[in-house]
Amino acid sequence: MEGDVVEYRIDRQSGIPAYVQIVRQTEQALRMGVLRVGDKLPTAKEVVAATAINPNTVFRAYRDMEQAGLVRSRRGLGTFVTRSLARPGAEDDSPLRADVARWVARALAAGLERDDVLALVTAALDEHDERHEHDPGDRGRKQEDA
Repeated sequence: MEGDVVEYRIDRQSGIPAYVQIVRQTEQALRMGVLRVGDKLPTAKEVVAATAINPNTVFRAYRDMEQAGLVRSRRGLGTFVTRSLARPGAEDDSPLRADVARWVARALAAGLERDDVLALVTAALDEHDERHEHDPGDRGRKQEDA
């Protein structure tokens, strides 16, 4: 597969270093199944052309991902995905993903902005984690019941 599988978008206003944004966007693509084992990432030159960032920034991101075992660089050939982060339920066609998409659409229609939606999801995840932190046995039972 060609390097057009993922397009990086750098938000210069976010305060998040560009290399971290590249890593996070790649991880998200791996979790969502957009990138699969064997897929080729865009070359540093392609990323630089699309985002106007320094090539060393791209190299750092790719090196960090390689050290994490997500990709492997092959001299003269490119950088290829070596590990997936996809989990059942995250695929484009999963019912869970469709439920989330409908919820996001409702939240946006209600006037919430992206950061509001992210804050709601983060708060719900944090609340969930806190509840299950206090009763680890319950967490095991729920996983067994699933």
